[in-house]
Amino acid sequence: MGTIQLSGIGRSFRSTVAVGDIDLTIEDGGFVVLLGPSGCGKTTLLRMIAGLLEPTAGRILLDGDDITELPSKKRDLAMVFQSYALYPHLSVRKNLAFPLKVQRLSAAEIERRVEEVAESLEIGHLLERKPKELSGGQRQRVAVGRALVRNPKAFLMDEPLSNLDAKLRTQTRHELTALHRRLGATFVYVTHDQVEAMTMATKIVVLNAGRIEQYGTPEEVYDRPESVFVAGFLGSPAMNLIDARITTSDGEVAIEADGVTGRLWAGRSDDLDIVLGVRPEQVAVATAPLTGPGVRFAGRVEIVENLGGEQIVTCLVAGSRVFARTSRDLIVTPGQDVTLCVAVENVHLFDRDSGRRLVWVDDAEPAAVADTELAAV
Repeated sequence: MGTIQLSGIGRSFRSTVAVGDIDLTIEDGGFVVLLGPSGCGKTTLLRMIAGLLEPTAGRILLDGDDITELPSKKRDLAMVFQSYALYPHLSVRKNLAFPLKVQRLSAAEIERRVEEVAESLEIGHLLERKPKELSGGQRQRVAVGRALVRNPKAFLMDEPLSNLDAKLRTQTRHELTALHRRLGATFVYVTHDQVEAMTMATKIVVLNAGRIEQYGTPEEVYDRPESVFVAGFLGSPAMNLIDARITTSDGEVAIEADGVTGRLWAGRSDDLDIVLGVRPEQVAVATAPLTGPGVRFAGRVEIVENLGGEQIVTCLVAGSRVFARTSRDLIVTPGQDVTLCVAVENVHLFDRDSGRRLVWVDDAEPAAVADTELAAV
């Protein structure tokens, strides 16, 4: 078992709150990624779980046992650091064996575990080498292996791929994902790289200024962001976000902004200042007059970026940039006037003051709603 529960966890450095009042349950066997920009508190949170940093508030439970006051060596958690943290004077074999010697296991058991882990990570041929004789990817495998031999209740990883080149990062990412599936163990993984988060995680914790913005599956976080921050952080390019206003016109909820018009759905709403969000891959360049519900942008092409299998079209809409991810079959040129359109089901609305996602209070589908209201989640 490796269920980790955080209850009201916080950490302050003098008057600065690095992590504030975090409540989170990481289920046994999950691959949970702590995601956010630099300074959001993700490494601080991981180090508190590991016992390397003392929380100033709250409790940490491992399988129901309170470990808040336990030293790190007694927590049955294994940490993989960004800098590998290998002993340079020891061989790979001795690096892998070191945590087992600390546990005073028998020589036969140590040898068995080291050989088993080396085989699973395909580093058996490196056992007699020292870290300076290894590549970055090989060192990272040794660092993972040193955690693996302990057979802990959970693995904690602090940006373990950040020192690798792009190709090796992709390869090692696949290896870690396969390792998690094979072991079925609990992984808590810190990164600022959203590609790592989306491809590896079973759940993502999006952190901002020491607090949780959203916790959910990669699909939930990407498809239904609960705040402007999450919407603007995930995606490359990120979600297009434009200040707008919704009103009721002729029995339909309408949207208005500079260069933006549209009808959303039948019903009514109080006039409300909002932030309109649309994903670039859900923005289409219109080739014919549009009818029916949806949002339209009157723009001018600024840049066309060829990404090989697709392209990013950057358009200026009333001075703001709107990105569209399209097929290369679409031919547009800088300076060309275009109309961009988004289907109504792909429109995201956020309250401008709070930044929180707006939903219908009865949680019905917008197209089926009449005489109802919007509320922030």
